[in-house]
Amino acid sequence: MSSQFLHQRPQQNASTDHYQLSPRSLQNYHKPISSAILSRPALFLLLALLVTIGVLFPYIQAPFSFLSLNSSSNLKWREYTLADAAARVAKDNTLIVCAVSEAYLPFLNNWLISIARQRQQDKVLVIAEDYATLYNVNERWPGHAVLVPPALEAVAAHKFGSQGFFNFTARRPRHLLQILELGYNVMYNDVDMVWLADPFPYLKGKHDVYFTDDMAYVKPLNHSHDLPPPGKKGRTYICSCMIYLRPTNGAKLVMTKWIEELQSEPWSKAKKANDQPAFNWALNKTADQVDLYLLPQQAFPTGGLYFKNKTWVQETKGMHVIIHNNYIVGFEKKVKRFQDHGLWLVDDHSSESPLGRL
Repeated sequence: MSSQFLHQRPQQNASTDHYQLSPRSLQNYHKPISSAILSRPALFLLLALLVTIGVLFPYIQAPFSFLSLNSSSNLKWREYTLADAAARVAKDNTLIVCAVSEAYLPFLNNWLISIARQRQQDKVLVIAEDYATLYNVNERWPGHAVLVPPALEAVAAHKFGSQGFFNFTARRPRHLLQILELGYNVMYNDVDMVWLADPFPYLKGKHDVYFTDDMAYVKPLNHSHDLPPPGKKGRTYICSCMIYLRPTNGAKLVMTKWIEELQSEPWSKAKKANDQPAFNWALNKTADQVDLYLLPQQAFPTGGLYFKNKTWVQETKGMHVIIHNNYIVGFEKKVKRFQDHGLWLVDDHSSESPLGRL
């Protein structure tokens, strides 16, 4: 989205020739006026006029002051850095982070409601990918959104598989690495997720990187927490949409490798890449140097399992923590699927969100 600017009209330096005096005015132009000014009634009228102006001036200026304040606030958020935002928002040295463009504000609000129900919303930092999102979030929830330049073309990021979508998601490891370099723990979520319980008790131990499997086949409840073996393409199939990182050298190494993998295979029309394969290659190539932890499937199921296997959902009822609305493409389709499963919260529960009704 384009940024907002203040437009000022050029000043007009009008000469006195523009205000010609009438003949009658010319006749009186040189008459002495001191006696009128010094008269008591004139002094009284002048004093009354000054008092009236003094009373009304603040109200006359109010609209202009509001506009000035509004633009000043926008400028403030444009200069707000990731380091500033992290220091302001982090709780227990931890951040919950998402990256959002304007079109996905309804999903952001839905996700926030679910997090607020777990009383973890104060840790949330929204990385706005356009200025409309930056201003919109910070107007309602000051300080909880930051834009890491450059701003992206918001519309271009909507279609999965497009170059715009790749450009949007490829920024993720840079954001996360910067937060790790600042010394914070960070949980990343896509906003097409809903929290049903608090995930932090599941982040056991002191591992470097925590993640979820994106495969839809059912695993045993006591499955291994190691990185799964590679699949047919020679790599694992881990989801890049739910990640928890500690500020360790191992976690930083994975983010650095992820960035390198994205750079080595950029998007093209022939190969419509996205960020997830690069994340998996980064995990596979650093696994012997990094402490990795696969989160339990019953708590963090992929959408291909949760929304398509009713038997499994019933058997694991009460164990679900974060539900990911993936394995489906399209804004409207995702909304309807959430609605069909009672997970679209914004229509009836917007008052529970820090942003209110958008």
